Amino acid sequence: MANEVDKELSQKYCPRFGQIAVDKGYVTSEQVKQAISEQIDDDMANRPHRLIGRIFLDNGAMTPQQIEIVLNELFKRE
Repeated sequence: MANEVDKELSQKYCPRFGQIAVDKGYVTSEQVKQAISEQIDDDMANRPHRLIGRIFLDNGAMTPQQIEIVLNELFKRE
């Protein structure tokens, strides 16, 4: 029960870039997992931190326009 409440609140108040990108059909959940893995690998190797959107762009999974759409959705005000 508490897990469902936490999930609902997280979806309402803290959407994630990857979740929005999947919901819009720009990437798959597997691509999100791979991007997160790359982000962690970069961090662990003391390479510059890359945002998930940057990783998608670097890998050719999303266009700059798609990233902008997701960011607009992520940061829109209610």
